[in-house]
Amino acid sequence: MIVGVDIGTSLTKAVVFDDDGSSIASACTPSEVHHLPGGRVEQDLDQVAGTVATVVREVAAALPEPVSALALTGQGDGLWLRDEAGNAVHPAISWLDGRANTVLAKWQADGVTTEVFRRTGSGMFPGCTAAIMSYLDTHEPEVLDRAAVAGYCVDAVLQRLTGEITVDVSDASLPFLNPATRSYDDGAIEACGLGHRRSLFAKPAPAKSVFRLDRRGAALLGLPVGLPVTAGPFDLPASAIGAGVRKPGDGILTAGTTLACQVLTTDPAFDPEAEPAGMFLCTPDEHEYLHAMPAMVGTAGIDWVCELLGISVEQIDPLLASSKPGARGVRALPFLSVSGERAPFVDAGARAQFSGLSLETGRADLVRALCESIAYAARHCFEAAGLSGQLYACGGGVRSPEWLQIFADVLGRPVVIPSDPGVGARGAVLTAADALGTPYDRDRWAANSRTVEARPENVADYERGYADYQASLSAARGLWRL
Repeated sequence: MIVGVDIGTSLTKAVVFDDDGSSIASACTPSEVHHLPGGRVEQDLDQVAGTVATVVREVAAALPEPVSALALTGQGDGLWLRDEAGNAVHPAISWLDGRANTVLAKWQADGVTTEVFRRTGSGMFPGCTAAIMSYLDTHEPEVLDRAAVAGYCVDAVLQRLTGEITVDVSDASLPFLNPATRSYDDGAIEACGLGHRRSLFAKPAPAKSVFRLDRRGAALLGLPVGLPVTAGPFDLPASAIGAGVRKPGDGILTAGTTLACQVLTTDPAFDPEAEPAGMFLCTPDEHEYLHAMPAMVGTAGIDWVCELLGISVEQIDPLLASSKPGARGVRALPFLSVSGERAPFVDAGARAQFSGLSLETGRADLVRALCESIAYAARHCFEAAGLSGQLYACGGGVRSPEWLQIFADVLGRPVVIPSDPGVGARGAVLTAADALGTPYDRDRWAANSRTVEARPENVADYERGYADYQASLSAARGLWRL
């Protein structure tokens, strides 16, 4: 029995699936996210590794058979600095972190982001590895001097469990990996002024790599030494795999903390003159890639509006139902992250706004305007990523029937929802099974999904709303400042 572990930003979960792809055991526990002055967002590697131990032990105790393998996935980007033994030399810096805002702004002005994009197909944003490393190289170089590896969440946990220093190609894709060659582009590293830190980048693991628990990892998890472990892809491509994305042109919308929009392609070519944003991700299949546009908007905005209005998340659906499409003229831009936006454009100064307010505006209108604006952002991302086929969706946001309907109506297409939650863990398990030579029947796993159709009577209204959104966005981008 393969235990899939998804190490999210705020929650770690473990899931075990049967041959039909249905969950038979699961556990979850929160991770601590420290929001500090100056837009800094950090996590403790020891605490995060502890959450993995907690959920794995709980699931293993509930299974009728011994665990046969462990499949890891989790959050990407950020910077998880470790020494040779896998100990953190600095608190893990989250992809949500904004300390490198000014670094990114300078790179945009100097053409660095454009140069890197032309080489790798990936844009950069303040919370990506390159920007954070550059910030530390200037302000805290001794931290980088102490590190043996500059990596990500999943490979940091893998090192704790197996002693291996490596990285999955999906994590390494942003921002320095050439997707066609699956190797680092040294010109991109030099463009960021990090050539002298080149040794900190671990060599990407070959596709379908399998590692083994060492004594330290086995003691942490309560599992046998030598148990097979796979690590990757990280949560965005893992969710695409778990949801059932298999045909070029198909896409997946993940309505989570990040609004991640991805489209599958078999062509590693990209437009080097496009706006330098998004990611071109390698997948476990060496002939497939994901064009990803992971926007910084998402359910964090819903949490914000709930706190602002003094309501619970459970009240969102009734409020959405009580305000008609168009939110009675209220319009919004949803850019609430302190580090701005990263897809389908990059601007560290991006900020939210509401317009069309009056004394007659109610809470339901504000909530609906925000939810509609996030759906407009999804459409913007999918237009940039090249969605042409079936659309799948997952994440906490799609648990809201009203918001899911807004997404379908704004995108003007049906949306397929996998029957079982935890699609990231599903993708990790499917990848692990392939690597171990015991693949699951993916058609069987996808059989119990459901589809939400777009409502034709709303699509036309949202066409006008999207045009308004684009006009407001264009005007706002000329006013944002750091």
